[in-house]
Amino acid sequence: MLIYVKFSLLFFIAHFVSYIIAGVIDLQLAKKMYKGKDRLYKGFFRDMENQEESMRVAKLLIPSQFVRAILMSVVLYPILPFLQTLSFWQQFLFMGSLVFVYADFSSAVPFSNTIEGLVYLKKEFVEKRVFWTIQFEAILYSLLFGFLAALFLF
Repeated sequence: MLIYVKFSLLFFIAHFVSYIIAGVIDLQLAKKMYKGKDRLYKGFFRDMENQEESMRVAKLLIPSQFVRAILMSVVLYPILPFLQTLSFWQQFLFMGSLVFVYADFSSAVPFSNTIEGLVYLKKEFVEKRVFWTIQFEAILYSLLFGFLAALFLF
């Protein structure tokens, strides 16, 4: 039982560190999408320039990512013994690919960098510049997470 708790807590750390680093880097490239009066996602993202909404996001950031990481880690419990037998590079490739494919690109949620988004969203949300800016964050997160997971989880 302790091995699963340890795995989930380390999973959260790897996830959160990767999430913050990828998000901070990508935000520098995507400011016009998330900030300003004419931001692309104005219709459905919270206004981070509004103090009250910004505080709400800050308050929920760690708890929401903790729940997200715990849920993602729990589904791996049945194959944890197998994952421990893989080499570092196999673990890196597996974990990085897993989060990229399932948590981002192939997600059932339509967004600017998902297959569903390419099908259902209006053109301005999936034009090449927007798609690749958002996809960059997903790829960076996946690479960081895959590396940290292979380094610390097994």
